[in-house]
Amino acid sequence: MDGVHSMTPVRQAAAGLRPRAGMIALAAIGFAVAGWMVGDPLMQAVLVLVAGTLLATALWVLLLHRSEVRSLAGDRTQFARLLEHDTIPCFVTRADGGILYRNPAASATLPGMQAETLAGALQGDLANPGAILFRLQSRASAAGAAQEDLVTRRGHMRLSAHRAGEDAFLWRYESSADRPPPGADPVPLPMLTVGRKDTVLFMNAAARQLVGERVRTLERLCPALPLRSGQVNPILTRDGVIACLVVELEGMAGRREVFLLPDMAAPECQADGWPLFDDLPVPLLKLGRDGTVQMSNLPARDLLGVGNCAGKALGELMEGLGRSISDWLDDAAAGRGTVHSEFMRIRRDDKEVFAQVTLNRVIEEGETVLIAVLSDATKLKSLEAQFVQSQKMQAIGQLAGGVAHDFNNLLTAISGHCDLLLLRHDQGDPDYADLMQIGQNANRAAALVNQLLAYSRKQTLRPQIMDLRDMLADLTHLLNRLVGEKVSLTLSHDPLLATIRADKRQLEQVLMNLVVNARDAMPEGGDIRIVTENLTLETPLRRDRAVVAPGRYVSVKVIDAGTGIAADKLQKIFEPFYTTKRTGEGTGLGLSTAYGIIKQTGGFIFVDSAPGEGATFQLLLPVHDIPQQPAPEPEASDAGQGRADGVVLLVEDEAPVRAFASRALQLRGFTVLEADSAEAALELLDDPDLKVDVFVSDVVMPGIDGPSWVQQALRDRPGVHVVFVSGYAEETFADTQTAIPNSVFLPKPFSLTELTETVQRQMA
Repeated sequence: MDGVHSMTPVRQAAAGLRPRAGMIALAAIGFAVAGWMVGDPLMQAVLVLVAGTLLATALWVLLLHRSEVRSLAGDRTQFARLLEHDTIPCFVTRADGGILYRNPAASATLPGMQAETLAGALQGDLANPGAILFRLQSRASAAGAAQEDLVTRRGHMRLSAHRAGEDAFLWRYESSADRPPPGADPVPLPMLTVGRKDTVLFMNAAARQLVGERVRTLERLCPALPLRSGQVNPILTRDGVIACLVVELEGMAGRREVFLLPDMAAPECQADGWPLFDDLPVPLLKLGRDGTVQMSNLPARDLLGVGNCAGKALGELMEGLGRSISDWLDDAAAGRGTVHSEFMRIRRDDKEVFAQVTLNRVIEEGETVLIAVLSDATKLKSLEAQFVQSQKMQAIGQLAGGVAHDFNNLLTAISGHCDLLLLRHDQGDPDYADLMQIGQNANRAAALVNQLLAYSRKQTLRPQIMDLRDMLADLTHLLNRLVGEKVSLTLSHDPLLATIRADKRQLEQVLMNLVVNARDAMPEGGDIRIVTENLTLETPLRRDRAVVAPGRYVSVKVIDAGTGIAADKLQKIFEPFYTTKRTGEGTGLGLSTAYGIIKQTGGFIFVDSAPGEGATFQLLLPVHDIPQQPAPEPEASDAGQGRADGVVLLVEDEAPVRAFASRALQLRGFTVLEADSAEAALELLDDPDLKVDVFVSDVVMPGIDGPSWVQQALRDRPGVHVVFVSGYAEETFADTQTAIPNSVFLPKPFSLTELTETVQRQMA
């Protein structure tokens, strides 16, 4: 404001010095009286000099105050001259919020007209005006002006602040009910602002001219509610009902912005509305009948990620239909049937983007063209992908559980009978190599089943508290063999690395999978770094749809300098059977297995990568401190070895597994009683003279399951120990097992040695 005098800090301070001037004058009189009473001429001269100085100061302060009063009066006159006839409530305030001037519109509109500060004047409209005023004034001081839309007791209002000199601010307080939203053109494009209950809050000039009046509700405007965004809707206008292409956007505070294109909507109308094409703030494409792009607006090009798409076919820009794009376009152009919107994937290299595409017919110079309305559906597809992923996870979990049970029974029989044959053949026997091949391939099949169980988080883990540095030290030799001669492997540890609780064997599998992937990403060689460190999160960490709770974690990073991973593949790399390798080079289960193991351990796995910049896989594992335990008492030399001459009741419904287990136990000196069902086992135990030391039982059997019959048998034989065997994970019946004393779990497939040693340890 050129007509407003700036208020310097000196003048502002002088405005409050009038009372002090009187006090200074009284002090001057006091010193003068003291000088008159003192007999010493030198002291008398000093006091008179001080009194004169104070009196001169008091007179200077009074003159400065009068000058300030006259200046403020002049400022108010200039404020009145500029703002008196403004219909918007306006205030001029000092930096401390004190009101210097308010125009008549402010006095008539706001109830706090006697307030001395702007915060007081707005107290009736805003619950906490002080914070809002401070925020706006700070921004205006830095940028010259600031504004903010507010929801007040009188409706939607806009409060703006403008710097008016060094220490003054001009404030405008206006209703926003009849103002077009930012970015909307009020002249050529009909636009409405609609509230939550279909109340029309605002109509621009073009919309009023189209409709013929200011309507209050959408019901008056559209006879067929609700409005269908991106499609043709019947609209009541001053000339009757016409078809309009309607585009609807979500605004602030539950409001919607509705745009109407009447000239381009009706097939019988000539499309003379193309100049408005770029005015719509939604992605639009004008297509020929064959799908060639004739026109596009800026939002469409931004969504497609191209600078110019004229002359390109729609199939070059997007993909994903279950049928031919040309057939879909031909149906839309001919008006055959109901053409539904389609979800399509946009062909972009930088990121994965999905769009919902709706087609509308338009006749232009006798030729049919199509208007494609695009809506960004990336978030919707992301939610859908999460749901599909959870369904896939559940399906694979059920499949893995069932497959694991049946396969593990077969593999137990194969590997078990192979172990029995190996007992009768030494290394010089011609059949020994063949038997070893059978055993190794059975173990490979068991590992594949375990990978499925790991992904579905249904495997049995044996967690223990350990130091990652020790585990990696033991694993380094194997990892160096895996990476080969072209790749160098380096380890970097935090010297005070905390301990974690995890299954050592499974965690080794995770690290081997990550290192092998890093090696494969560097065919020409390079460096792989494994970095461990302590990490403390004070606030939740949110990334990749996961939320890591605050706490202490051990971070493990596997960093390579390979080819990197494209953005559209990063979201899929943890899915089972997804691989970028050629056929025969990988199963696509490595990273999905790592994901399942880490999640089942209670940790998190993240990846950061870009093409040509390598990849970094990070594991976050919760810290588990080592509990303080008393030193164990020394045991006898034969303690815990068990006996090999006891009686074992073997209950297994699979005949090959039962035959192998029975022979294996008998070879180790046990007496074995066999039963093919829980009912048969209970019949055997009806004999009170029968003494049994250990029950070896399958968990899942037809009829009565393993834990149920064991609980019945233990009522009469409470001292018998139990070994449960199953192809399912231990967690599926862990709660039931905890209620059975002296019981252990042995997962299938198990070897001859694992079975006999487990039974021997259970012998009382």
